[in-house]
Amino acid sequence: MEDLREKYLSLISGATDEASLENLRVQAVGKKGEISLRMRSLGKMTPEERQEAGPALNALKDEVNSALVARKSSLSDAALEERLKGEWLDVTLPARLARQGSIHPISQVWGEVTEIFADMGFSVAEGPQIESDWYNFDALNIPGHHPARAEMDTFYTYRDQDDDRPPHVLRTHTSPVQIRSMEKIGAPLRIICPGRVYRADYDQTHTPMFHQVEGLAVDTDVSMANLKWCLEEFVKAFFEVDNVELRFRASHFPFTEPSAEVDIRCNWSGGQLKIGEGDDWMEILGSGMVHPKVLHAGGIDPTVYQGFAFGLGIDRIAMLKYGIPDLRAFFDSDLRWLRHYGFNALDKPGLVSGLSR
Repeated sequence: MEDLREKYLSLISGATDEASLENLRVQAVGKKGEISLRMRSLGKMTPEERQEAGPALNALKDEVNSALVARKSSLSDAALEERLKGEWLDVTLPARLARQGSIHPISQVWGEVTEIFADMGFSVAEGPQIESDWYNFDALNIPGHHPARAEMDTFYTYRDQDDDRPPHVLRTHTSPVQIRSMEKIGAPLRIICPGRVYRADYDQTHTPMFHQVEGLAVDTDVSMANLKWCLEEFVKAFFEVDNVELRFRASHFPFTEPSAEVDIRCNWSGGQLKIGEGDDWMEILGSGMVHPKVLHAGGIDPTVYQGFAFGLGIDRIAMLKYGIPDLRAFFDSDLRWLRHYGFNALDKPGLVSGLSR
């Protein structure tokens, strides 16, 4: 029994893992283990031999079992220590949340445009997306025969044939907000009107619903020179370039007189757009001095006040700035596209911190 004791206590102390320790337990005190077989042999001994061998075998079994438990506890502690070394974490560090979503490019550019014009003193004005025919067309000096008022271009809301009320439309531009703001605030006035607009068109560069931002400034001494400065400063800030050249081309819009379409000098060489350099020109917006009839419709005296207005597509300038080739992808809800072109939720546009990533 002394040989068994030394044998198993030595093997148990040298066990390196719980699997080998379990094998030793089976060999020693298992059903067919050496110590268990010795205890079964007590029945074949004389009473005098059992009286001497019995207590010794029980003591040996208890000592081996205690050694097994102690070694198993030691191996468990060592395994835990090793695991803690690999899984160590400083709980005082700030949490790092996984990026679950992203800001849509339209929302990002909307914020960028708002930030730039806010720095120039423009406030944000909003209005309903379902407008009366008067606010959407008549107050903006758009005559009844104008093509924009045709049902092939404009979404009219349903009404019965017997309904003689003026029709309502899904607004085709955010210009009605300008009329509502002039009625509500009066002059002087300096606002931008970002929002959704609707037109019956759908292809790679047009969708039935898109986004516009229009600007309006009304005062006693507003001129085309103010308009030009305002647009130049906007383009430089938005595209983040130091120099820019704009070209004003005479055009016609019912709500402005004189009217001008604005082109920006750019370079398309290599398939990449570079603003402010090169020999190419690209149209980006329409503008002009507010027509006296529009001022009058907004409740402002055109003999005292004058103003300028401009409008541009948020979706279009987002495509130009961030290299997005297809306008329709904005509305496909493709998570892969959103992860690629989206912005971090904490990437808030600011003229000091930077407009974009």
